Amino acid sequence: MAKTILQSVLFQGKIQDILISGKKFAKVGRPLTARDYDKADVVNCKGLAIVPPFYNGHTHAAMTLLRGYADDMPLQKWLQEYIWPFEAKLTAKDIEIGSRLAVLEMIKSGTVFFSDMYWRREVTMKVVKEMGIRAAIGVTVAENLDSPEHIEENFKFLQDHRYESDRVKLAVMPHSIYTVGEKIFKRCAKLALEENYVLHTHLSETLIEIKDCKKQYGCSPVELLAKWDVLGDHLVAAHCVHLSEYDMALMAESGSAAILNPCSNLKLGSGIPKVNALLDSGMLVGLGTDGASSNNNLDMHEEMKLISLLAKVEPKTGKAESLPAEVALKLATSNTALAYGIPAGVIAEGFLADALLLDLKNERLVPNHNLVSNWVYAADSSAIHSVMCNGKFVMKNRHVDGEEDILKDVQKIAKKS
Repeated sequence: MAKTILQSVLFQGKIQDILISGKKFAKVGRPLTARDYDKADVVNCKGLAIVPPFYNGHTHAAMTLLRGYADDMPLQKWLQEYIWPFEAKLTAKDIEIGSRLAVLEMIKSGTVFFSDMYWRREVTMKVVKEMGIRAAIGVTVAENLDSPEHIEENFKFLQDHRYESDRVKLAVMPHSIYTVGEKIFKRCAKLALEENYVLHTHLSETLIEIKDCKKQYGCSPVELLAKWDVLGDHLVAAHCVHLSEYDMALMAESGSAAILNPCSNLKLGSGIPKVNALLDSGMLVGLGTDGASSNNNLDMHEEMKLISLLAKVEPKTGKAESLPAEVALKLATSNTALAYGIPAGVIAEGFLADALLLDLKNERLVPNHNLVSNWVYAADSSAIHSVMCNGKFVMKNRHVDGEEDILKDVQKIAKKS
C-alpha cells in the first residue's frame, strides 16, 4: 500500500509529521517510526499548514460555460428565458469541457467534492474520475424539460449503477417541486431508499416558489415533501432560504440536510437563509456554490466567509459571536461531507486523506495569531499551495496537470457561441 508522509507540516499549532497510508490518514498527532518512513514518499511541508478541503454540496458544474451570460435578473426569468434555452443547445462535448473547467476551478480554490445536478451524467463522471476528485453526480429529473421516455431511461440508469467508483457516486435528483410532480417525486424518493442513493433537490429557494406551492397544495414546499413521505436522512436539499420554524422542525426531526448557497441567493435576489435558526433547529447544514452562471464562481471559501457574516447580522438572532470561524469551516467541510455520506472533511486518523496545504508565507495568513480565523476571514484561494484527495495530490505547488489545455478548449467554445 502506497504511503505518503507530510513532513514538518503545521497542524493544530504544532509542527509534526502526518502519515497517509493508501487513501486514509494513518497517523495524525503522534510520532512516526522508522517503519512508517520505510518506502514512503516524504513531502517536505516546511512553511505549510494542513486544513480540511472544501465539499461543495450543490452546483451545476458545466454551467461554467454560461458564466456572465445572463446576470442581474430574478430566478424564474433567468431560468425560463435564458438558461434553459441555452442549455438545450449544449452538446456532450460542450458539457465535458465545461465540467473540466469547473473541476479545475474547484481544485484551484480548494474543493475536492461536488454534488452536481446536470445532464449527460456519464460525461461528468468521466471527467471527475480522470481529474482525481470526488462527486455525487445527479441523474436529473425535470418533467417540464424532459420526455417520459427519457425519464424512464433515467430510472433504469440509476438501477444499473453505471460508471460508479469509490470516488464518484450517482444520486437521484428531482429538480424541484415545481418541475416534478407527486408521482415522479415519490418514485425518485423510493428508488433513492432502495438503492442507497442521496436524494437531492432544490427546495424553498424563492418566495414565488412558496407562494405557488401554497396556492396549489395549501402548504409549504417542506410540508409538501413531508406529505409525500420524501423527508429523511437520505434527503439533501439545496437553498432552503425561506423555511418556517415548522419547516425546520420537520427537516431536523426527519434527519434531512440543508445545503445553503448564500452567494447565488443574494445575486438572484432570492433572499437570505435564516442561518442561526437553521443551526439551532438541529438540522445538518452544509454549503454549496450553485452554478457559475448564478454565483458566478465555484469558490467555496467565499460561501464560508459570507455565511458567517450573514449570521452575525441576521434579524433578531444575529450578533458578533454568531457562527464563529470554527463552525463556518465545518459547514464548508465536514458537515457537507457528512450530508453525502463521505467519511472525510477532518484531518484525523481513519478519515479519507483529503486536505489542503496552505502557504503560511501568503500575505493574508500573516501574522498567524489564529490559523482558522485567518483562513475563514482573511485569506482566499491564493493561499492554497497544494490539494490532496484520496491520498493523492490533485494540485501540487499551485499547478494542476492539464490546466492549460482545459482553458484553451473553453476559449474555443466561447468563440463559437
